[in-house]
Amino acid sequence: MNYLFLENVSKSYGEKVLFRNIDLQISKGQKVALVAKNGTGKTSLLRLIAGLESGEGEASVVRTRKDIRIGYLQQEPDLSDSDSVIEAIFDSQNPQIKAVREYEEAMLFPDQLKRMEQAVAIMEELKAWDVEARVKEILFKLNITDLDKKVGTLSGGQKKRLALAKLLIDEPEFLVLDEPTNHLDLDMIEWLEEYLAQPRLTLFLVTHDRYFLERICDTIVELDNGSLYKYQGNYSEFLEKKSLRHGTEAVELDKAKKLFKRELEWIRRMPKARTTKAKSRVDAFDVIEEKANTTVDKQEIQIDIKGARMGSKILEAHNLNKSYGDLVIVKDFHYKFKKKERVGIIGKNGVGKTTFLRMMTKQERPDGGKVVIGDTVQFGYYTQEGIQMKEDKRVLEVITDIAEFIPLEKGAKLTATQLLERFLFDRKHQQVYVSQLSGGERRRLFLLTVLMRNPNFLILDEPTNDLDILTLNVLEDFLLDFPGCVIIVTHDRYFMDKLVDHLFVFEGDGVIRDFNGNYREYQEETRQKELERRQQESSEKKKTVVQTATPVREASGETKKEIKRLERKIVQLEERKKEIHASFSSNDLDPASIEKLSVELGELQKELDENEERWMEIVESI
Repeated sequence: MNYLFLENVSKSYGEKVLFRNIDLQISKGQKVALVAKNGTGKTSLLRLIAGLESGEGEASVVRTRKDIRIGYLQQEPDLSDSDSVIEAIFDSQNPQIKAVREYEEAMLFPDQLKRMEQAVAIMEELKAWDVEARVKEILFKLNITDLDKKVGTLSGGQKKRLALAKLLIDEPEFLVLDEPTNHLDLDMIEWLEEYLAQPRLTLFLVTHDRYFLERICDTIVELDNGSLYKYQGNYSEFLEKKSLRHGTEAVELDKAKKLFKRELEWIRRMPKARTTKAKSRVDAFDVIEEKANTTVDKQEIQIDIKGARMGSKILEAHNLNKSYGDLVIVKDFHYKFKKKERVGIIGKNGVGKTTFLRMMTKQERPDGGKVVIGDTVQFGYYTQEGIQMKEDKRVLEVITDIAEFIPLEKGAKLTATQLLERFLFDRKHQQVYVSQLSGGERRRLFLLTVLMRNPNFLILDEPTNDLDILTLNVLEDFLLDFPGCVIIVTHDRYFMDKLVDHLFVFEGDGVIRDFNGNYREYQEETRQKELERRQQESSEKKKTVVQTATPVREASGETKKEIKRLERKIVQLEERKKEIHASFSSNDLDPASIEKLSVELGELQKELDENEERWMEIVESI
């Protein structure tokens, strides 16, 4: 069943052609990712599929199934600032979601008992409790708690998470996602990865998260030089097949050039009076000429900037402490950086990672302790808040305002124009105004302004947002060879795994743990510890049951089986009982949930008593 059908679709802005006569089909259940360089039309193609833009040309066909709903997650969410969070989340025509909205709003006014009763009645009538549970899970996983807060007061990251939650709650049949992992912490990304992997979901997404591409997608399409190439498989299979395509293109281009040379010689010798046969050959010559003059785009960012010399004393933190009211950011943190260190920082959103970086660069004072910065240290600080360039400046002017030249290795120099070319801003693109750049191009330009100041200590706060995979690959290679120190805060697990030697793990309450390894290794250790904890709990519960049991060596085979079955059932019921008691200790439960859990606890206790009574009867009868 086709959800999407594109045929002969083109799009351009002025003289710039984004794509030309592309075809694409997406069937129900497919998970398709779009890969392309920044500024080549990714977002335009997503908007076209979502119905917000139209294709060009009479032969252009864009068709989606009429009986499905398309949900589009934009990079910059289109939300009303005057709405409350709860109004934005439940802005849906789905009757069950409307019922959940009324129920959640009633929960904000517990003194209005009649309204609560009506809301509960509608929930019962529409059987919307499962929807309410799903809504709770999505809001909890994306850390959306202040439902009465106005959208206009939220940060950009909070708005992106709100838009994602709204989309997932509404459950459209076809999801079109533009960088869904931006502004999510690592736990959120792993949850979203698992959620989107469900077979029932149909996806078309743009993401720079290569683990996402590897683990979720079954098809990757690449937008390259205005054409669309389709590859079956995940990210690693895409890399292999793309490499084969480039090899084939090189061979075909070489053949075309040789043929063009022969045809050129022929057409120059041909007399003016041309036969019909000769005319057809001239027409074919035009096609050959176009193919022969095609260039295989192998542009790569070349970064060989020389880092400033670094002395023996680099950066030291001595017993740092920092709090905001009850929120403890750092508690008794002590560390001395060594040359060429590469540290990754991980922790939930809001735990204080950016505040920590600002303290390390003395942009913010600690409550206690001190930071010592070596005399030779020159920071290069890349931060999302730092991307503030004048809209009326041309790209070249942004760079020349900092310096006309930058130093390279072995005493060489590089002009601002040459540097921009190495960052994929050609001469024509250098004259473009900042206001005309895409989000990814702005970040690439800002990264260039950071690097060209010749730093020897790089601090990169979410550097991967909206950068294309080509830029990320070359940036990774540069950082691997960078002679100075690097601190990285990123939600891109692949980027972190490739670069860091160890992690600062923000565990909460000011505790910063120094983990010797990358994120994948940390994740494996965490999962292993959780598995051991659960096994230990299960073992202790089984041991409790066994210790209370009377030897059953003389019982019949059937009796022994029933005893074992009852013991397993008792353990399961006790585990669920413990979970419910733990839920009661939470402050997040609403009255309806408390009532629901209370009913379940009563039924569970009754079943537990029956099983224990039966177990005692059998044991005493042996």
